[in-house]
Amino acid sequence: MKTRIVTLFITLLMVGSGDILLASNTQVDGIWYDFDTSTKTASVTYQGDSYTTYSNRYSGSVVIPASVTYNGVSYIVTNIGEGAFYLCSGLTSVTIGNSVTSIGEWAFSYCSSLTSITIPNSVTSIEAYAFYNCSGLTSVTIPNSVTSIGKGAFADCSGLTSVAIPNSVTSIGDYAFNNCRNLPVENNIRYADTYLVEAVDESLTSYVIKEGTRFIGSSAFSNCTGLTSVTIPNSVTSIGGHAFSGCRGLTSVTIPNSVTSIGERAFSECSSLTSVTIPNSVTSIVMNAFYHCTGLTSVTIPNSVTSIEMNAFYHCTGLTSVTIPNSVTSIESGAFAYCCGLTSIVVESGNSVYDSRNDCNAIIETASNTLIASCQSTIIPNSVTSIGGEAFRGCSGLTSVTIPNSVTSIGDYAFRGCSGLTSVTIPNSVT
Repeated sequence: MKTRIVTLFITLLMVGSGDILLASNTQVDGIWYDFDTSTKTASVTYQGDSYTTYSNRYSGSVVIPASVTYNGVSYIVTNIGEGAFYLCSGLTSVTIGNSVTSIGEWAFSYCSSLTSITIPNSVTSIEAYAFYNCSGLTSVTIPNSVTSIGKGAFADCSGLTSVAIPNSVTSIGDYAFNNCRNLPVENNIRYADTYLVEAVDESLTSYVIKEGTRFIGSSAFSNCTGLTSVTIPNSVTSIGGHAFSGCRGLTSVTIPNSVTSIGERAFSECSSLTSVTIPNSVTSIVMNAFYHCTGLTSVTIPNSVTSIEMNAFYHCTGLTSVTIPNSVTSIESGAFAYCCGLTSIVVESGNSVYDSRNDCNAIIETASNTLIASCQSTIIPNSVTSIGGEAFRGCSGLTSVTIPNSVTSIGDYAFRGCSGLTSVTIPNSVT
C-alpha cells in the first residue's frame, strides 16, 4: 500500500513536466485552491470532487488574498472558480484580493446569508449565476473594470435594493437581475441603475423609457399585452432576450442607432407589430427575434447586418417582401420558414455569398448552388443542385413544384407545411 501511494505521488509530480496543475483542491489558510505551476497562478475552488460534496464549508467572513504561498512557491490568485462557494449558507461577507480578474459561474450561488461583497477593480467579468439566489445581498457596487455581467448573475437576489452599473459594462446576460423584487420602481418599471429590469404593471399601455437607460433587460416588458407604444432613448445599447415577447398590442417600434444587440425572441409573438426599423448599428438578427410576428408586412434589413439566424422571421405570415443586403453572409435554417405571404425575395447585387438567380424570388447560396429560402411562386432554376432545409416550409399556397434534373439532394423539412401541394415529381438526379 505504501509503495502504491508513493508511486502515485511521484506520478502526479511528473505528469506534464510541470505544465499542468501541480495540485487541485488544496487547502491553504482555510481556502481551497487549484494551482497552475506553468503560470504561477491560483484559482479559488471547492473542496472535494464536486461543488456539492461539502456544503457550507465556508462560513462567516472570508478574505481572498491577492497571492498565496504553497510549497514555498508564491502564486497570484486570478480567479474565483466555478461553484467555489456553492451552497455556503453560513457565509456572511467576502473581500476579494485585487489580483482576481474573474468571478466564475455559480461562484457564490445560494449563499443566502451573504450581506457584503467587495469586488476589486481588477475584476473584468462576473460570470453566469455568480451570485444567484444570494437573498441576503442588499447592495452591490460593480467596479469600473468590469465589462461583462453574465446570464442570471444576480437573479433571485430578492434583498437587493440598489446596484451601481458602471459605463465600462458593455454586456449584460439574460435574466441578470431576474426576480430582484426590491429594486427601486419608477413609473411602473423596476430599475437597477441604468438597467431596466421589468415592468411591474403588465397592463401598461405606453411607456417612455427614461434617458440614461443603457440596457433593456430580458423579459422586461414580456406579456404586457396592452402595450401599444414604447419609446426607446438613444442611451440604450442592448435589448435583452424576450424583452417585448408577447406584447400583442405593440404596433410599431423604432430602435435607435445606439442599439448594437437585440436578444433572442426580443419581439417574438408581437402579433400586431406591422413595421420595425432595425438600425445600422445592429450586425445580427438573432434566433427567433421576430418569431410569429404575424402582422409584420415589411422589414428593412440594414447594410450593417451580416447574419440572419435560425427562425429569425419564422411564421411572419404577413411578410410580403424582403430584401437581403449585400452585407449578409450567413442565413440559417428556417430564417423565413412559414412566411407564406412572401411574394418577393431580392438579394442585392454584389452579395458575395447569395443571389436571387435571375429574379426567381429565392435566396440561393452561390458557391454550393443551394436554394436556402423561397417564395411560393418560385421556379427552381436548373443551376440549383440542392434544396436546403426548410426552404419552402410553410408555403401553404404552393400547389405544384418542378424540381430540375440538376438537383441531387433535398434537405430536412424542405416542403413541410406546404398544405396546398398536390403533386411532386422527384427527378432521378436526387440521391
